[in-house]
Amino acid sequence: MTFAKDTSYGLWLFTLLLIFAYSCQSGKSRDEKNASPPNIILIMGDDMGYSDLACYGGEIRTPRLDALAEGGLRFTQFYNTARCCPTRASLLTGLYPQQAGIGHMVNDRGTPAFQGDLSDQAVTIAEVLKEAGYATYMSGKWHVTPYVIENPDKKNWPIQRGFDQFFGMISGAGSLYDPRSLTDNNTYIAPQDGFYCTTDFTDRAVQYIRDHSSDNPFFLYLSYTAAHWPMHAPAAAVEKYKGHYDAGWDAMREARYDRMKELGLIKEAWDLTMRDSLILPWSDDIPDRDWELANMEVYAAMVTLMDEGIGRVVDELDARGELENTLIFFLQDNGACAEELGWQKQPDEADLIPMQPGEIQTAMVPSITRDGKPVKLMKNGWPGPPDGYTAYGRNWANVSNTPFREYKHWVHEGGISTPLIVHWPEKISKGGELRNEPAHLIDIMATCVDVSGANYPSNYNGKSILPMEGKSLVSIFENESLDREALYWEHEGNRAVRMDQWKLISKASKNSFIWDQTDELSLQNWELFDMEEDRTEMHDVASQHPDLVSQMSDMWMVWARRTGIVPRPGR
Repeated sequence: MTFAKDTSYGLWLFTLLLIFAYSCQSGKSRDEKNASPPNIILIMGDDMGYSDLACYGGEIRTPRLDALAEGGLRFTQFYNTARCCPTRASLLTGLYPQQAGIGHMVNDRGTPAFQGDLSDQAVTIAEVLKEAGYATYMSGKWHVTPYVIENPDKKNWPIQRGFDQFFGMISGAGSLYDPRSLTDNNTYIAPQDGFYCTTDFTDRAVQYIRDHSSDNPFFLYLSYTAAHWPMHAPAAAVEKYKGHYDAGWDAMREARYDRMKELGLIKEAWDLTMRDSLILPWSDDIPDRDWELANMEVYAAMVTLMDEGIGRVVDELDARGELENTLIFFLQDNGACAEELGWQKQPDEADLIPMQPGEIQTAMVPSITRDGKPVKLMKNGWPGPPDGYTAYGRNWANVSNTPFREYKHWVHEGGISTPLIVHWPEKISKGGELRNEPAHLIDIMATCVDVSGANYPSNYNGKSILPMEGKSLVSIFENESLDREALYWEHEGNRAVRMDQWKLISKASKNSFIWDQTDELSLQNWELFDMEEDRTEMHDVASQHPDLVSQMSDMWMVWARRTGIVPRPGR
């Protein structure tokens, strides 16, 4: 009898212990799953304005990005560097662009900050995450090393800077149908029939995700050329926007301004900046009206095609059950582009020689299309097809940058403000919210290091590595603030500092890449704006706060000397 009682008690105790052990094991599995590092996808658009996406106030159809915003977060004060190359260098390295070697474009101006090639004292996100076990993929535009046709030095090509696979362009601009420097891993190639950058870059990105068979996470950098000039898009995509912009740029800008206020992206008190003085008021008599409208129709089509491509990437993640624990960023490399290609020589038809099958494209502006048509620039051509090579110019860029001043190149808000959409269902449970904390490209590296558990190195490949400049955005995901002294900019002599609500800014005179090296520079030509009250930079209050101007200009000079901007190189 006693034995039976003991046996029953023993069985009961054994069963209880089994249940407890199973519960602990199950709980541990859930914890381990939640702790598993996310896939990371970094998506960048090219030469787009702050208000182009529908979820940032635009009329362009971007349902897939809108859905990511609705399920994630929209940053209202995220900043880039005002130009393509510096932005890409800063984004990839977590440093200011001058520290990464690309203070301007990819040509050597004679100092480490302006060497025009990615520094070996910087590491890329791919290099850091690869050390943490990530697979690393890239599709799209690289543009952080010089483009050399014959026997290029490939030390700073993607494969040599941490990416397992690469498909895209080494250089910057080019035809979307036949881009120069098209590359597969380490080899220049010619495009296949029917090639279109946005579609083919998406195809390769989807293929990378589909073929990823490791249990380890992956990092994907998808860097589109849309909507950089030339205005190229297939006719079927453009047709959907026919007549969409017939009201003209003034009406479209006002409509965006109203929508942005409704969305809470801008404050009622912020004035809409005046129409650029070089832009004519819209009327039915506007010169080359149909051509102007066609440019914006094609631009909108380019953005929508990019959005559709992003949707395909999201669908592939969803099909694989990977969407929940994938951290997706979307941002843009600079503000809208007012360039009108007046500096580019029209191809000489007398020298046109049809391209041979398989011939590699080396020209930013080809003289001839692959099927033998002469390429026509600006108003000599028509936006959309391969033989038209146009830019939508200042008139429509002013709309894209609603409600801000200036454009790509300048460090006013129109040059450096970008949407940032962040989507990560496993960690961002309450989607659709705005985040108003100022942040910068330098913060993306820090965020990737944080969420991946990677270690940012002090030495890499035998070289001393500069410390990260940025801070992880994870605290902002959780609606907390960042503790930061200031953010800084310099591009082509345009300078700015953002400290709390204050922004100190100086616009360089035309063609002033060289400027005086004296300390007095730090006190010259500064404007001060209260970004809480006046983010559109309409009311200079420098005269009311001379102490702030002195303090912040001194801060800028200390930063400029630390990062190699001063002393400044010659032309």
